[in-house]
Amino acid sequence: MVAEPMTDRTAGGRFRGVDAPPAPVDWALVRRLHEATATALAEELKRRPALSAVAQQELARTRIQDGIDELVRERMRAGQAVPSAADELAIAEAVFAAQFGLGRLQPYVDDPQVENIEAHGHDNVWVGYADGRDVRVGPVADSDEDLVRQLQHIAARLGRAERTLTTASPLLTMRLPDGLRLAAVIETVPRPQLVIRRHRIRDVDLDDLVGLRAIDRPPAEFLRAAVRARKNIVVTGGQGAGKTLLLRALANELPVSENLATIEKHFELLLHELPDRHPRVVPFEAREGTGERGPDGRRLGEVTLTELVEQALVMNVSRVWLGEVRGEEAWPLIEVMEAGEGGSCCTLHARSAHHAVERLANLCMRGRAAVTPEHAYRSCASAIDLIVHITTVDERWIGGERHRFVSQVVECNGIGEGGRPAVTDVFAPGPDGRAVPEHDPVDLADYLRVGFDPDWLRSGHGRWAGAAGGRR
Repeated sequence: MVAEPMTDRTAGGRFRGVDAPPAPVDWALVRRLHEATATALAEELKRRPALSAVAQQELARTRIQDGIDELVRERMRAGQAVPSAADELAIAEAVFAAQFGLGRLQPYVDDPQVENIEAHGHDNVWVGYADGRDVRVGPVADSDEDLVRQLQHIAARLGRAERTLTTASPLLTMRLPDGLRLAAVIETVPRPQLVIRRHRIRDVDLDDLVGLRAIDRPPAEFLRAAVRARKNIVVTGGQGAGKTLLLRALANELPVSENLATIEKHFELLLHELPDRHPRVVPFEAREGTGERGPDGRRLGEVTLTELVEQALVMNVSRVWLGEVRGEEAWPLIEVMEAGEGGSCCTLHARSAHHAVERLANLCMRGRAAVTPEHAYRSCASAIDLIVHITTVDERWIGGERHRFVSQVVECNGIGEGGRPAVTDVFAPGPDGRAVPEHDPVDLADYLRVGFDPDWLRSGHGRWAGAAGGRR
């Protein structure tokens, strides 16, 4: 398992060692130097429009250092205190981050232990760490208006395509470099709202999750066999429960030769960035399009998840993995699961494994007006093999910790009473909420065929081994 490394790809890494403590920064000075640097870059781009991004950054570093040198000379002539070497480095880093990175947010993005950044206005900022702490930090802008300007600058420069955040387009969701996801809202809220989320752990498998106590050994072995048996799996849970992390772990149980498609609104699985594990992945990412609309009312250049699911079917892939089901793409995904060879996976926000079927059926009907409730439930029952639920227990408000773990594994067994899918609780919550064996799956023979040891389904067999590493 490999956590995200901190590298010089970060906006500030060029000027300051990543382990050095940050020096206090004069933000008014940073803003002045940034304006001068941005102006110089704009003038240079007029003369040389084809100037590469690397050349722009080198030019910016030169301009920044020239500005700092001039500042030192001015203060020396005036008999004023000059910045120390640490001050100069901190100023240079902050100006560079303002132009090419996330401005005053950059130090938190550079910290590999940071998972979430939330800003409710420029001065009510919270940082969530991997150990569960939520810490309030200082302002990330001089004012709410300055925060909006920073977000507009980020939208224009750091996305895969230029984006806007304006009165006409007050909602922004985009993928940042290194796999971070940014969401921002203005105008429809009293103060600008910002959330940046990071998936810290990318290269992970089921054994790693056992070691992290995100899943116990018996359900881990069962899910390993489910992937091998090409079962269609839906991973459910609340926001931040670790659904994407489990989906990555399941993907890393696939053979290297497997050809699969990943379909996401914004890249989060990032399997295509693990070529040693997944050399034959076709990664699809939806595109929101521009602010203009065509005659059909759609945004120009828009590519939806639904279209990508349909496109994946002609790409010679053996499995389709959808990062998250949120809307009308549910129906084509269910069709893929029904008609394909099996082995497709997705995540879904749901409060329990049993509630997931209701959610999926409702999304299918929302996406296709002609789909009746009976049709939706029947299709979900025939398409889905397993639903895996992740529970989050947050006891920090009483001095405890936050725990996230697999609590349910439910098997779908066709249509049952009332037209709803019949289900078998293969693993159900135990006394502490963690998944323990409950019933043998109806399709047990499919799991035995790929080498699954049925002893993992005997109550108590794997409880002592729940946190033990190593494959049985």
